[in-house]
Amino acid sequence: MSGIENSAARVAVIGTGAIGSAVAYRLLRSGHDVTVWNRTESRATDLVAAGALPARSIREAVAASSLVFLTLKDFAAVEQCLAQIDMDLSGRTVVGMYTGTASEARVAARRVTSAGAHYLDAGIQASPEMIGTDTATILYSGSSYAFEQHRTILGLLSTPRLVGEAPEAAAVWDLALFGVWYDAQLGLLRALETARAAGVDVVEFSRTASTQLGHVVAAVPATVSEMQRATYPPGPADLTEHLTVVRHLIALRADRRLGDGGLAEVAARVEALIADGHGGEGLTATVG
Repeated sequence: MSGIENSAARVAVIGTGAIGSAVAYRLLRSGHDVTVWNRTESRATDLVAAGALPARSIREAVAASSLVFLTLKDFAAVEQCLAQIDMDLSGRTVVGMYTGTASEARVAARRVTSAGAHYLDAGIQASPEMIGTDTATILYSGSSYAFEQHRTILGLLSTPRLVGEAPEAAAVWDLALFGVWYDAQLGLLRALETARAAGVDVVEFSRTASTQLGHVVAAVPATVSEMQRATYPPGPADLTEHLTVVRHLIALRADRRLGDGGLAEVAARVEALIADGHGGEGLTATVG
């Protein structure tokens, strides 16, 4: 334990791709000792030239550090790295920085904690160049003790936010946020494709699309309030009126390359709610 206590400011970065390199450079510029390891050794050369300490193995990198960042591409890479750490990890914190699922976060947490370490899962809503700036968002979940212990170092990378003590909380939050972007972006692409196929000027159409997207953003607080209170006022339309529009959209998007966006399932849900006597409620009732 004494070695870990003496290396409180020492950090290991496992994986020196774009995010890993950004994390390592930020910590180096802040005066921390950073040990780096990458499967392809040459990819860590620039970091070593900048002052990072090269490790010959993952085990060596972890042994030298109290805080370990697994900045890797996916969970498969995380599993491969964890399999190589056959040692007591007591007193250390391992941070999984990869885009993964809730079940993967739980598995990683079990692997790490069974070896005696604390685990934090990280959801990165930032590009490499944003690391260390106010625009970076990194969500953490897992050990609140480890989060508080390393808050200062985590704060060098972004404004750190602990979103739950369940190890999967950050993964769920992260993927849900990505889902908002994909749903909005693909919805826009579907609309533009449909307009173009009908000979509509897509530039002119896009201006009205921007306004429509703005309505969704503006309504976020009201939508959340409806979910929390489990009351679903109809607003501009009730479910019977929404169903008519949804059916028209399903027909309009038939055979389109991006599909109908799952509207068939939405229509089935709305039909079930109407059949149960909820036709006068608003669209938020579909998630009630």
